[in-house]
Amino acid sequence: MSERSTHWEKVYATKGENEVSWFQESPAISLQMIHAANPGRDAAIIDIGGGASRLVDALLREGYRSIAVLDLSAHALDTAKARIGPAAAHVDWIVADVTTWRPSRTYEIWHDRAAFHFLTEPSDREAYIDRLRSAVREGGHLIIGTFALDGPEKCSGLPVQRYDGNSLATELGPDFELLETRHDIHRTPWDSTQAFQFSRFRRLR
Repeated sequence: MSERSTHWEKVYATKGENEVSWFQESPAISLQMIHAANPGRDAAIIDIGGGASRLVDALLREGYRSIAVLDLSAHALDTAKARIGPAAAHVDWIVADVTTWRPSRTYEIWHDRAAFHFLTEPSDREAYIDRLRSAVREGGHLIIGTFALDGPEKCSGLPVQRYDGNSLATELGPDFELLETRHDIHRTPWDSTQAFQFSRFRRLR
């Protein structure tokens, strides 16, 4: 296992679902941005770094039929499967590091809440963007949530790269058109606050 994988397996093996700062009972902004992209119920949607997030639960309830969740931690995905129950059989669960993953298909929606901001090395960000180009079809949508410029400098003991919509657009390059960006204050389970930004892009070519 890579150092990254080992770190996240330890986090999810030792902490409950609502004992991590990023826990959300309802992923409201993510859902709003997915709705804004107007995908059909058969649209292929992938949640990058989804871990034990409840986004997949919400998408299943809304009737989406082609959902994938990718995460470094098998333990995190097992937590989500156990929570969802029999409906988990209809989700493609992928244990992988997004920077080395080889997509076997394309997607209409790529969602990432707080995986990209852990990529502090330029080579890792380049590898991530290469996977984006392989996995998101032309005209497809990319939704990325990261810590905002006024957000924390670290998470789970790891340094992060902070963004706003414009700096994220510059990082992704001209193949992706920025459509909207929102600043959000996330409240952690222990009632502290963290500043996030969520940006939605369309792949142009």
